[in-house]
Amino acid sequence: MSAPTVVERMAALERFTAATADRLPERDLAPARALIGRAGERLALSQLHTVVALAGATGTGKSSIFNALAGVPLSQTGVRRPTTGEAHACVWGPDSADPLLDWLGVDRRYTRDGGTGPDLSGLVLLDLPDYDSVQSAHRAEADRLLSVVDLIVWVLHPQKYADKIVHAGYLAQFHRHRDITVVALNAVDLLSGPDLADCTTDLRRLLAADGLDGLPVLTTSTVGPPGLDPLVEAIRQAVVARQAAVRRLAADLDGVTAALAPTVAAEPPKAALDGEASRALTAALSQAAAVPTVAAAVEAAYVHRARKMTGWPLLRWIRRTRPDPLERLHLGDHRAAVPAATSLAPASPAATAAVTKALREAADRASAPLPAPWQDAMLAAVRAHRDELPDALDRAVAQTDLGVARKRWWWRAVGLLQWLVTAAALIGLLWLGVRLGLQALALPPLRTPMVDGWLPMPTALLAGGLLAGLLIAVLVRPVVRLAARARRRRATKRLRSSVQGVVKQLVEAPASAVLADYTDARTALREAAGGARR
Repeated sequence: MSAPTVVERMAALERFTAATADRLPERDLAPARALIGRAGERLALSQLHTVVALAGATGTGKSSIFNALAGVPLSQTGVRRPTTGEAHACVWGPDSADPLLDWLGVDRRYTRDGGTGPDLSGLVLLDLPDYDSVQSAHRAEADRLLSVVDLIVWVLHPQKYADKIVHAGYLAQFHRHRDITVVALNAVDLLSGPDLADCTTDLRRLLAADGLDGLPVLTTSTVGPPGLDPLVEAIRQAVVARQAAVRRLAADLDGVTAALAPTVAAEPPKAALDGEASRALTAALSQAAAVPTVAAAVEAAYVHRARKMTGWPLLRWIRRTRPDPLERLHLGDHRAAVPAATSLAPASPAATAAVTKALREAADRASAPLPAPWQDAMLAAVRAHRDELPDALDRAVAQTDLGVARKRWWWRAVGLLQWLVTAAALIGLLWLGVRLGLQALALPPLRTPMVDGWLPMPTALLAGGLLAGLLIAVLVRPVVRLAARARRRRATKRLRSSVQGVVKQLVEAPASAVLADYTDARTALREAAGGARR
């Protein structure tokens, strides 16, 4: 495990926290944020030093080991009562470790330059307070340092090695940190050969139950064989490799990412809203936006406007006195820069309830594959703009081209034909009027052409014009109705498309943002957890 790899994993974890900042509870993200901050601080400090902590219960001899390694009695020793109330540090080598110890919060510090034995330059050895101390402050200090040191040496005693406190409370909790864990069975000079073999075998069994199967068990003694050589060699190897700090951060990453894995465990759906959910939501919002009412008004407006142009010209004024169905709703002028609000009535309680139900169902369908925290985030996103929907729908309807603003060419053609036959009827009426006037004045009558030898031309023009106008109106009426229904269907399609645009903007876009964050978070966490799959 190299530092760049850990840095890359930390960067991925940071991307995860950014993607989930508004999606997951802060209590879930707090360990990740703390680790990111701690990793940056630790890697920025001295990488020439390796911090090794001696951890153990009261009477295990860890302070004796500390003093033996330091070569001088720096830490008070004891058997029955906790004697280590605060951590002691001993630094090997000429390089100052003061910034690192300041960060660790260790005030009692000593320096050991040179001396006999293996070269341990770069070692920062800590003697921690007893983790089973009756003083809660001592336990808290031990726990604090155990969470940040580079390498942990668990010092166990033959009489206390099976203590539940160390196994359930510590070793089992550090099962992901096997690369920075050393177990030293101390005071083995008190055991006979067979007893030592039985003791180490049982300890390995307990370690396996803690998740540390195969972890070597070092045997040590400060007063007799085998001495501290096995422990010194293990520490020396860690100091020389200068990888303990990186391995510690990698192990912490493993733990944090494993805890966060359930929050992004599920495979994300391909789309926030599937086709069925989008159609159901569009249908509910179309009802709330009064699309059926507007579509019916489009049909009625088409009929109204067509008959104004194709009806009998002398009676068109009656049609003009009637209000235009779309104009009553302030609809139809989609070309306005800022369309005015419509005069549509607010959605009924039933339509509003249907919208609420559709939103809930859409959120349920979108979030069904996702873990619980994301389901809440998806529901919040889908409903985030619920109060904006009425105005957005009203604007969408007002801006929709309903397809009735332009006059149809065949209206003009029929209207011209109506004017022609009406003109013929008027000419015939005028002609007849002139003839009657001449007769009343006893003047010679005008010569009147006959149609088919029996029907006077004026009468033919008048009767023919009136009958033709009536026939045209009768024939055009069903054509207008059919065209109006087609226009209604087209307007319904366009209105639903506008409503779907509102769905995409105010419902699908926020839901897609949640899904995008989920996908990004899932990818980032898998990258952050990459080192856990060794």
